[in-house]
Amino acid sequence: MGLFSRLFGVKPKQETQTAEPVEYKGYLIYQEAIPEGGQYRIAGRITKEIKGEVKTHRFIRSDILPSAPDANDFMLKKAQMFIDQMGDDMF
Repeated sequence: MGLFSRLFGVKPKQETQTAEPVEYKGYLIYQEAIPEGGQYRIAGRITKEIKGEVKTHRFIRSDILPSAPDANDFMLKKAQMFIDQMGDDMF
């Protein structure tokens, strides 16, 4: 079946996971590690409502770790540091 899928462009279904946000200093951090070559790229989103509008900053790093929980934990730490340094200027 794999050969025919590749020949006819059928892509396997990817599991969609809804990340539960972590609140930090009024921001919501969504940890969304990206699977890549059997490992996971550190990625996620930082959101905050400002003047009635939800602002989003997409966060993708070049770092790759062996497991999704490790990548998500590292993303959380990096996002918190980014929030401390940039604040609302990130938007």
